[in-house]
Amino acid sequence: MFPWGLSCLSVLGAAGTALLCAGLLLCLAQYLWTLRWKLSRDRTSALPLPKGSMGWPFFGETLHWLVQGSSFHSSRRERYGTVFKTHLLGRPVIRVSGAENVRTILLGEHRLVRSQWPKSAHILLGSHTLLSAFGEPHRRRRKVLARVFSRTALEHYVPRLQEALRREVRSWCSARGPVAVYQAAKALTFRLAARILLGLRLDEVRCAELARTFEQLVENLFSLPLDVPFSGLRKGIQARDQLHKYLEEAIAEKLQKIQAEPRDAFNLIIHSARELGHELSVQELKESVVELLFAAFFTTASASTSLVLLLLQNPAAIAKIQQELAVQGLERACTCTPGASGPGPDCGCEPDLSLAVLGRLRYVDCVVKEVLRLLPPVSGGYRTALRTFELDGYQIPKGWSVMYSIRDTHETAAVYRSPPEGFDPERFSAAREDAPGTSGRFHYIPFGGGARSCLGQELAQAVLQLLAVELVRTARWELATSAFPAMQTVPIVHPVDGLRLLFHPLAPPASGNELHL
Repeated sequence: MFPWGLSCLSVLGAAGTALLCAGLLLCLAQYLWTLRWKLSRDRTSALPLPKGSMGWPFFGETLHWLVQGSSFHSSRRERYGTVFKTHLLGRPVIRVSGAENVRTILLGEHRLVRSQWPKSAHILLGSHTLLSAFGEPHRRRRKVLARVFSRTALEHYVPRLQEALRREVRSWCSARGPVAVYQAAKALTFRLAARILLGLRLDEVRCAELARTFEQLVENLFSLPLDVPFSGLRKGIQARDQLHKYLEEAIAEKLQKIQAEPRDAFNLIIHSARELGHELSVQELKESVVELLFAAFFTTASASTSLVLLLLQNPAAIAKIQQELAVQGLERACTCTPGASGPGPDCGCEPDLSLAVLGRLRYVDCVVKEVLRLLPPVSGGYRTALRTFELDGYQIPKGWSVMYSIRDTHETAAVYRSPPEGFDPERFSAAREDAPGTSGRFHYIPFGGGARSCLGQELAQAVLQLLAVELVRTARWELATSAFPAMQTVPIVHPVDGLRLLFHPLAPPASGNELHL
């Protein structure tokens, strides 16, 4: 018994010693990790690093971020302020929110910071894109793409967009069961971008195939840069190659039938580049097209879904839209004759909306702006510091990542009288004293700002306005589930269940004064 007891004691002692050593090593590693980042500050600057935590050695705060989601940033903002440091995905990050701080970042493009995208995104989208361009090449490429979203181009797109959206809403109303709005919106935005924006000739089957391929590309855009079998990057490359193969055929056809008066984005890009003395290669055209599809795909689908959701949650806004449409003589939806299959020529309905008409729908515009304020599709953007600079009394060291937050900036904006967390479209009314104007430009940034602001923001807003009008005068809708779904915010805002709704066609009003909710 005595030797056995000594043996147990020695084992316990050895285990205790091992645990003590492991604990000491862990504490030492944590101390060295913290010290490493304290010493990483730029010593030529007297300013301190922002407050915050760099988390655990090597992992940083990545696990906390993945588990906590959007509450990770809000909890640290409350603890450390609008500028704080953290360590995510293997990199030191300065998280920034607030209009003045975001203004410094967005207007500092090419001077203080530069755009930062994962290596996988550069591989999949290519080197001839806006996201890969920097400095003068970036400015030149923006100039080429600007004509795609000019007012003249938008005037051409709007009637066809209205026809497509009208057809989509009617298909939702004729569905025999619930419609998963987010999935339907993704399919819709791909069709709008491919057929109307780019002028590609696609039947329904081919369009659906390309949409699935494109979604596979986008889903693997932010993956580990490891090109090995079954990896996310390999799946993305396979999807990219399939898209490029189709686009090579489409480009060859386009180049043979190039129009003197360009009518779609494809032709506008070619004409604009030639006017600037540059003949785009087939590879440049393929990458430009994929980038345009990427810019329109998830973000517009997200915003469209949020619009449907927030209108459902706020029926008073539907009533006000109906009242505005009645004042403008636009309250009656397209009515098909018996047996007609859709809202096209068989229905005898011509598009009745244009940019000029949309410009008169002030409340609809306010609704769209409020949707984008409350649920911006993208939570923020990443930059890399080109040199050490000051922000809100702290130093931002050269080489560190800087993440500016759109959502946090919207949530904490102090320029509104009504609570930022509430749905209040009239906060954007010119008659309201708290309506954000030029001075509050960076309190509202759903499309970013500065040199890398979204080129297609006017087109995106027009699509949302058209969808709002067609929805309100064509349908009523209700939840197909017992409760409203939770919202996922990373990487794109969307309902976790896709937002399952039942749509019903509105009966034609018996008189011009009748409203339907």
